Amino acid sequence: MHLRAGLHLAYCTNVHRGETWAETFAALERHTLPVRERVAPGRSYAIGLRLGQRAAAELAAPATLAAFKAWLARHDCYVFTINGFPYGSFHGTRVKEQVYAPDWSTPERLAYTLQLFELLAQLLPPGVAGSVSTVPASFKPWIVAEPARLEKIFGHLTACGRAIAALAARTGHDLHLGLEPEPCCHLETTEETVRFFAAWRASDPAVDREGLLRFVGVNYDCCHLAVEFESAREALDRLAAAGLRLSKLHLSSALRVRPDAAGRAALAAFAEPTYLHQVVVGPAGGGEVRRRFVDLPDALATAASAPDDEWRVHFHVPLHAAPGAPFSDTRDHLEAALDWLAAHPGACGHLEMETYTWEVLPAALRVPIEDQLAGEYAWTLAALQGRGLA
Repeated sequence: MHLRAGLHLAYCTNVHRGETWAETFAALERHTLPVRERVAPGRSYAIGLRLGQRAAAELAAPATLAAFKAWLARHDCYVFTINGFPYGSFHGTRVKEQVYAPDWSTPERLAYTLQLFELLAQLLPPGVAGSVSTVPASFKPWIVAEPARLEKIFGHLTACGRAIAALAARTGHDLHLGLEPEPCCHLETTEETVRFFAAWRASDPAVDREGLLRFVGVNYDCCHLAVEFESAREALDRLAAAGLRLSKLHLSSALRVRPDAAGRAALAAFAEPTYLHQVVVGPAGGGEVRRRFVDLPDALATAASAPDDEWRVHFHVPLHAAPGAPFSDTRDHLEAALDWLAAHPGACGHLEMETYTWEVLPAALRVPIEDQLAGEYAWTLAALQGRGLA
């Protein structure tokens, strides 16, 4: 929904199953429209669309795209952002590290991302900017094993930036891509992200000469950076000082827990076979990272821990409801990010709630999906209104 000049809020439809366009569209009708009636009756409603490669290719058929545009108009809905992170299957099967494949070293990732922008440019209302979020370049172990991937990544990002710039000039829309830092990926922390963009710029003078940083920036996921024990204010200041565009803010929250016997026992319910749930270890209350685990079972298999250890787990939990003892969450990081946004008006126009884990939440936390989404809207809108952002 349009909150104020240039600021838009949606929930990301990656919470719903849908790998074909027919499945994706069915989820919009089954879930998104009922949520809209609960949270924004009678007003224009924004959709944060997730399109995998297959669904994007099917939607690109002229008749299909025309039908979807007519559906959006009929229901007074609009699309301002697309989640282009998962290329293939995202629910009901093992995803884990394959969510980063194909990475930005491949022509497949480039072609898929450009197709998303072509679709988005045709869906955007006049005067509304459009964003696509994407993988954080690659999975860190893949770059360690094959450093030559990095040169290919830089080349594909340059090609992508040029294509987005040309599409923006042709359509008159402000279009931008956001690379999304995530634990254990090539872009993991904001410091690594700044170094990556500096290395890209150094590798190709065209990045600065052609102004490509206007079109390729950062998707800041509050869950991911909180898991890294980063301060939201310092992290966002760092990105801004480096001249990086803040393409989108993912409004998300992670698990926090002390790794004592009770904490470890409770965490077992979150160790599931679909997604990676990276664990970052640091001192309780924040501080320097002490250790990282690629997945929750790896962390649970270790016995050693310091008395003041805190585990932060990449498991997106609902924004509106605390997970309950022995857990806490990282909504304080999200709230600090919103404080920063209120102090820096115009720094980012796209806000997206992204709690894609509904299907794998422990039963005690899982409520009907429309109830969860309505609850998240209520919490988020209250947080935004309290800061003069809505």
